[in-house]
Amino acid sequence: MNSIKPICLSAFAVLVLAGCGAQKQVSSFSSLTAITAPLNVKKTAALKENELKRWSHLDIVNDTIPGMSVDRAYAELLKDKKGVKVIVGIVDSGVDIEHEDLKSVIWTNSKEIAGNGIDDDKNGYVDDIHGWNFLGDITKENLEYERIIKDKNLVDEVTYQEAKKINDEKIAKAQAGKTRLEGLLTSTATADAVIEKHLAKRVYTIDEVNAIDSKDATILESKVTMQRMLSYGMSIVDLEKAIQGDIDEMSAILNGDNLKQNYRDVVGDNPNDLSDTKYGNNNVMGPDKEKILHGTHVAGIVAQVRNNNLGGDGVANNVEILTVRAVPDGDEYDKDIALGIRYAVDNGAKVINGSFGKSFSPHKQWVYDAIKYAEKKDVLIVHAAGNDAKDIDSYDNFPNDSDDKKTEFADNMITIGALNFEYGDKVVARFSNIGKVNVDVFAPGVKIYATTPNNTYKYLQGTSMAAPNVAGVAAIIRSYYPTLTAAQVKHILMDSGVAITETVVVGGNPKDSRSFTTLSQSGKIVNAYNALLMADKMSRK
Repeated sequence: MNSIKPICLSAFAVLVLAGCGAQKQVSSFSSLTAITAPLNVKKTAALKENELKRWSHLDIVNDTIPGMSVDRAYAELLKDKKGVKVIVGIVDSGVDIEHEDLKSVIWTNSKEIAGNGIDDDKNGYVDDIHGWNFLGDITKENLEYERIIKDKNLVDEVTYQEAKKINDEKIAKAQAGKTRLEGLLTSTATADAVIEKHLAKRVYTIDEVNAIDSKDATILESKVTMQRMLSYGMSIVDLEKAIQGDIDEMSAILNGDNLKQNYRDVVGDNPNDLSDTKYGNNNVMGPDKEKILHGTHVAGIVAQVRNNNLGGDGVANNVEILTVRAVPDGDEYDKDIALGIRYAVDNGAKVINGSFGKSFSPHKQWVYDAIKYAEKKDVLIVHAAGNDAKDIDSYDNFPNDSDDKKTEFADNMITIGALNFEYGDKVVARFSNIGKVNVDVFAPGVKIYATTPNNTYKYLQGTSMAAPNVAGVAAIIRSYYPTLTAAQVKHILMDSGVAITETVVVGGNPKDSRSFTTLSQSGKIVNAYNALLMADKMSRK
């Protein structure tokens, strides 16, 4: 691997060396040294299961894993210290609030009387005990470019043509894909019939196919075909079903079925009218628990109970999860996101996680205004950078805090790229978006183990997982140093991170290697230990 040199944290070092005489909130950490990237170190052994399940909590120095030093922060800095409760808003697909590892950390609206059908706190949301569901009973939605094509009045002509181009490209790919898969299905069925006749049995194994010895060209050709098809690890019957399923999906695209659906009709509101707020319900789990895997996983990364011998551990230990269901299977509506952010802010959230994004945003100003509203109320928004392996200094990734991709209009939003658990030139997740201006910092996002619906746990990956890792660290800072502002916390997360300056692979492409410093504004990876040291110093100034 390329060597990773120790990097001094200049902004941090200044704070460490400066010292000041403010009154103590907690014991001083002034004698402690910040964590820096070790030199020429690579973990050659594969991660053990217990390491993989909590790699994001491990330490880049002690464990040679690019985690956030969460365990070290608790053991060395937070032992025997108490913080204040912090509410973290999870704007997502919904959260399994009955999960064994989450139910004790779910926010409850003390101003509302459950089940009485009355808006007791007069906030416009009846019986919003654990949050609000802006999606009502829908789980699936159109992508934004599809909605734009259906209603070109949403955007200007240039944006409409961009959306139409995407749809045209998708149709072309569907046509080519359908033709290819239909040919594959035919050749598979033909080869299957030949092998079935040769072996004189309907069901056969890959070993039996490998053992076929024949001089018949048709049989040998069929053998090669079935060796390839059986290598997928599925039975021929299941494989043919899977291929047909893909063909059906492509046929739906070619028939324009994706443009005929009006999922929003079930909700009953006008998504293009921000003043129409009387919609949705208080069922933050939605109509189908299986459809809230994403939001439940995100919530678990932040707050699943630490050290209880269940599943994984959350990053933060003194938080409550406030659920805003606003992200469907498809693209979220700007209206739901704008109102969802405001709802979380108005109900006490100090950190909001947004693990979602899209390339078009017809009502982006509504979301911009909600971000500014959160800034005014001192709320930090943590947002995923996206999973398209693109440079979002050039490509749109909404929501964001800069309309021109250059100048931020608010200082309370931090955008997170994803790290792999391999410390070295493959440390950047192959799917992660990058951006010297519009990505702020990186955090663990590959194979993250956390809660999923119905008391289960799974590994998931994406910048969707990197963002809540950072939201968890932000919540720790806001718990133990509540006088620090959202903007201060944002810059602590960026400035205190561990700097990496060596060359890394971008987009999973070995031919695309760049300095890690060019991939984000900070050029660093989030580190909880360093962040708490810096927070301690900053709180004393």
